[in-house]
Amino acid sequence: MMTQRIVSIFLLLLSMPSFAQTLRAGDAIARIQHRYAAAPPPNTVDTIKVGDPDTVVTGITTTFLDTMDVLRESVRRGNNLIITHEPTFYNHLDDTKFFTDDPVYQEKLAFIKEHHLVVFRLHDEIHADTTDHILKGVYEALGWQVYPHPAGPRGQYFVTIPQTTLGQLAQKLQEQLHIQTMRVEGDPKLSITHVAFLPGSSGLEKQVFALRQPDVEVLIAGEASEWETVEYVRDAVAQGRHKALILLGHEVSEEPGMERCAKELRELFPGVRVDHIEAGQPLWNPEHGPVAKK
Repeated sequence: MMTQRIVSIFLLLLSMPSFAQTLRAGDAIARIQHRYAAAPPPNTVDTIKVGDPDTVVTGITTTFLDTMDVLRESVRRGNNLIITHEPTFYNHLDDTKFFTDDPVYQEKLAFIKEHHLVVFRLHDEIHADTTDHILKGVYEALGWQVYPHPAGPRGQYFVTIPQTTLGQLAQKLQEQLHIQTMRVEGDPKLSITHVAFLPGSSGLEKQVFALRQPDVEVLIAGEASEWETVEYVRDAVAQGRHKALILLGHEVSEEPGMERCAKELRELFPGVRVDHIEAGQPLWNPEHGPVAKK
């Protein structure tokens, strides 16, 4: 009887994550990808940027962007699998040809290799699920998940909020998301009820499509080219149309989504440490100054 109990306990220990097969980066990444999409979209940027997929995972970091500070903090915490939403090397495809002899690029790459980190970009798939997990994270941070959203594939980007003004909405967003460099176009007294929310940098056509919707008074976005959507909204306002634009900053508009990703990965890997490390806002203004590092 005692022998049978010992065997049962031993088998239970073997089934636990720490006693089961060692989790390697490549296997972890495959499970993460499958969590968000049945298959990667064509020409995806969701690939390993640096590192050996056979590396044994000691901990996972999620972040909007794997800055030098994020990488250093990950090493300090003992995390060697870095899940970044945006590029490591300063362009969408992480094409490093231009940076081959660049000292900033070289030092960052050397640091990643020195500490045997594996950097994986999770961009296309986390947006491509039936629910955009980045947007869902932002709604949860604002408490907007409880408000009505239209049905249909584009519906998740539109939300009806309690009546407010553009000025009041901008101030509330700034306070809730701790924004240093928000920018706004439109009449501060404009009545707002119907919002379009496009995190990140969705581009002129998606942003204008959202603004064209008859009920939408304001588009909230991460960023936009100043000579494109910004000027479109300025002309719309000059024509007397009830339209406005709030630019949160790219990092601000997507970081909550990657924090939500960390919670989802803790469920996926219950035996592995998963931390969300904020990239932080890259720009500051003279009124507030840069945010002190934690």
